[in-house]
Amino acid sequence: MKFVDVCEVKVHAGRGGNGAVAFRREKYIPFGGPSGGDGGRGGNVVFRTDSGLSTLLDLTYAHTLAAKDGENGHGADCYGRGAEDLVCRVPVGTQVFDSETGELLFDLTEGELDTVIAKGGRGGRGNMHFATPQDRAPRRAEPGEPGDERKLRLELKVLADVGLLGFPNVGKSTFVRAVSRARPKVADYPFTTLVPHLGVVRIDDQASYVIADIPGLIPGAAEGAGLGLRFLKHVERTRALLHLVTLDYGEGRDPISDYEALKKELSMFDSELAKRPTLVALAKADITEVREAYPELQAQFAKKKVKLHLISAATGEGMREISQRLFEIVAAGRLEDRKTRAAAAEKAAAEKAYAKANPRGKAPPPAVEPAPEPAAVVIPVEPATASKKAAPKKAAPKKAAPEKAASKKAAPKKAASKKAAPKKTASKKTASKKTASKKTASKKAVSKRPPNRTAVKRTAAKKTAAKRAVARKAVSNKAASKKTVSKKTAKKGASKKAVAKRPVAKRAIAKKAAKKTTAKKRR
Repeated sequence: MKFVDVCEVKVHAGRGGNGAVAFRREKYIPFGGPSGGDGGRGGNVVFRTDSGLSTLLDLTYAHTLAAKDGENGHGADCYGRGAEDLVCRVPVGTQVFDSETGELLFDLTEGELDTVIAKGGRGGRGNMHFATPQDRAPRRAEPGEPGDERKLRLELKVLADVGLLGFPNVGKSTFVRAVSRARPKVADYPFTTLVPHLGVVRIDDQASYVIADIPGLIPGAAEGAGLGLRFLKHVERTRALLHLVTLDYGEGRDPISDYEALKKELSMFDSELAKRPTLVALAKADITEVREAYPELQAQFAKKKVKLHLISAATGEGMREISQRLFEIVAAGRLEDRKTRAAAAEKAAAEKAYAKANPRGKAPPPAVEPAPEPAAVVIPVEPATASKKAAPKKAAPKKAAPEKAASKKAAPKKAASKKAAPKKTASKKTASKKTASKKTASKKAVSKRPPNRTAVKRTAAKKTAAKRAVARKAVSNKAASKKTVSKKTAKKGASKKAVAKRPVAKRAIAKKAAKKTTAKKRR
């Protein structure tokens, strides 16, 4: 496959559809009103990163990437259809520059991510949006907006964790073949590798990193000599560098001078590249001359505070150790990147929250300095407190009282304490006088205060409400007593009527009749 890492392309997003001017015309609806719909949105130009791609070859032949336009609006309140986005796949690590200004617009470093490069135009509004009480039949609509149009320059920078550097024919491609499944070309002549090759190095079942085989560099590469200026940019994204040096008597090169020359080229191209973690290895240890020269070269590199490793891709000597060491450096770099991303995300979230809380963009409130602590105030001790503090001294003679052998000198102390007692009572009297004077002063101050009109009104209202409640209760009690009297009288009358209605016994009637007859006979 042909490797292409630079290309230019023109992108043109779709234009939005025009709004429609239409009116509703139906039977029995004389004034239907405006019914023109909006135009559809124009299509976007989207770049989608694909981890399976490693070249920009597909975009070199596409001079213009144009998305479709949106559909125009229709009558009967019908909107136009929006155009589909134009999706173009690009390799991970692609940088998008404006070819006219040279400004970096996008840096696509994450896989399977969609980025809108050119945004489509917005569709125009139909006449249904312009109806007002003054103009109920508008005959105007908006045209669609044009989409973005740009001329871009795409550059591919290989995303690798470790970059292999070295002069031509030092064994870089052989090293990549030994530690990964990548199969770059290997031959016994310089500049065998013309394009970068990526290989995945696996340390454990879950640990791995990507290594890049950069084409050979020569002195003056930072100024454009050889292939250096074209491929040095692929080293910018790496977290660690591995310099490979070896003895080449045919070329007449020295490992120390080669290392110094490469380090100088890196600093000339980018000063940060020279500061990155670097390992130096002496390749082709399977050759007798190289193995014999290793102790002396190791001592020379040690003077420059550089550790020289001995490896052999043919026999596998030292390959496991140096691969493990590179993975440790890469893991540390990944951890730092995560921390920086987390800090950036936290900062962005804080700014977003502040912008949401302050939509008008007010400046944050100034930091309030803590107020100084007030100085300690010394309160003078009153005589009463002094007498109270002196009172516990009486406990001393009381403690000495239970002792059997009481001295005669202790008696005068008791008398002294008895004499001191009146002072205590005097101090208590003065304290009580002071409190009484304070109470009278407070009462006078309260009496001197002007009356509160609202409080007086409230109290008067409460009193009147209480009087009314008492009067209501009295009236209700009288009414209840009258009802009870009327009920009692009604009960008495009912009982008399019931007695009158009771049936008279026949024997009593007969007795009365007999009495009457006997009285008549006697007469």
